[in-house]
Amino acid sequence: KMNTMELEINGKTYSFKFGMGFLLEINKTYEVETVGSKNKEKAGLAFNISGILDKNPESLLTVLEIANKTETPRISKSDIMAYIESEDTDIDGLFDEVLDFLSKANCTKNMTLKIQKAAKEAEEEEKALKQRQKELMGMLSQ
Repeated sequence: KMNTMELEINGKTYSFKFGMGFLLEINKTYEVETVGSKNKEKAGLAFNISGILDKNPESLLTVLEIANKTETPRISKSDIMAYIESEDTDIDGLFDEVLDFLSKANCTKNMTLKIQKAAKEAEEEEKALKQRQKELMGMLSQ
């Protein structure tokens, strides 16, 4: 299934589903205030996708914990923490796999692609800025 990832942890196979249940639950984890109003926008998905892109283990924990909530068997938070901490875990591979599922599942793909695009654009802007600074320094030192 495009929206369900499986991981073997401590010899047991666990499922992690990126469906509507996941979306509703993860969005509650982070809120931003809307400018000029008292309303708060639920932005947990966007916040945690950014965290996954930045390879933030805390976001990985949040995403995996919530994605397993609708599934059986259930995995405990401490078991996910131990799995993330384990030297046997290919952490970069895990980040990539989670991102891959987020970018394919119907409920999460549009937001994931939007954030990936924004991150890429920001990176390119930063490169261009550094290049301009270098050119400027070169001009000043002549």
